[in-house]
Amino acid sequence: MTGHVVRRTGVVAAVACGLALIGAAELRIVSPPDGGFVSGPTVIRVEVLPASTPVAAMNFFVNGALVCAVEHPPFECAWDAGPGVHEHQLRVVAQIEGEARLVATAQTRGVAYAEAVDVDMVQVTATVTDRNDRFVQGLGREAFRVFEDDRPQLIRFFAAENIPLEITVAVDVSGSMKGSMPAVKAAVKQFLGALRPEAQVSLLGFNDNVFTLGRPTSDPAARVRAVDRLAPWGTTSLYDVIVRSLDSLGTRRGRRAIVLFTDGDDTSSQVTLNTLERRAQEADATLYLIAQGRGTEVATLKRILERLAHTSGGRAFFPDRAEKLERVFADILDELAHQYLLGYAPPGSGRDDRWHAIRVEVTDGGYRVRARQGYRLRTDNR
Repeated sequence: MTGHVVRRTGVVAAVACGLALIGAAELRIVSPPDGGFVSGPTVIRVEVLPASTPVAAMNFFVNGALVCAVEHPPFECAWDAGPGVHEHQLRVVAQIEGEARLVATAQTRGVAYAEAVDVDMVQVTATVTDRNDRFVQGLGREAFRVFEDDRPQLIRFFAAENIPLEITVAVDVSGSMKGSMPAVKAAVKQFLGALRPEAQVSLLGFNDNVFTLGRPTSDPAARVRAVDRLAPWGTTSLYDVIVRSLDSLGTRRGRRAIVLFTDGDDTSSQVTLNTLERRAQEADATLYLIAQGRGTEVATLKRILERLAHTSGGRAFFPDRAEKLERVFADILDELAHQYLLGYAPPGSGRDDRWHAIRVEVTDGGYRVRARQGYRLRTDNR
């Protein structure tokens, strides 16, 4: 890492991308990462080391303009990067008690090929594997072909690395979960801890109600503490929580995913299965749905989970023991790290509320592609 030295009266601060030093103290911009992509609502997060450093205030600048002035922890800034994917200069200045300051900088990347974004841009998250089911990396936009209703489409957006991720993790805490809750808690905490720091993570719990345990701006440690407090009771509102999870995801450019764990069939949802399926077709989220216990035995539940996951380009898992959940979550993390994001403008003249089939192919015929199977654009009068 290279940088330059800035000298002020009584202060010597070494400044570099994402890092500043005063004596033994360090200020780092941890999210968004230097060289990453951002769009839409974004939280700028920093880390001061050692944690005991006496920070009196912190100012956040984007492209030279002050966007947040924070005087108390947590020292983070909620900022809207807008709908496009553009370069941004980030600068954070921490005022230490006395006259010392820490300064850290980072720069996000723009996407030159992202033309003006249509609100109805169809996003497609694609996973590519070879004949041995190993993930394929390093493909360029020219390697992909996208078809809607069997007609080729022009790929207007493409990204293969540093793709923003917004993810909702939903955990079944109904009464039937009592026996497996310790193993579930351990697996969920490990999964949350392994997500990249810049991922926007929401945490939901559900039984006969759906409740928010952690919002995207929450401190990761707070989400882990929320998992520790989970206690099983009540019935299962499975359809309700999937719709709530879809609704909790934003509209920023990037990947959207839902990881949901349940051990039983729906027993108390207000939402019907038909409404759930239509809502999933209108979203562009990839669903990773995990059943366990009775959920691996109920044929109707298995069919529903498999159909929803397949349509979204995701996967359904049916581990026969809670102890296997860590392996399932590890597989999901591995997949999230090896995905491509494509976007194209729908060829129709407007929102017609019809199902449109999507097919994604890679020019190398030996590769397999998993992606959403289609979409439905809700009419404006609904």
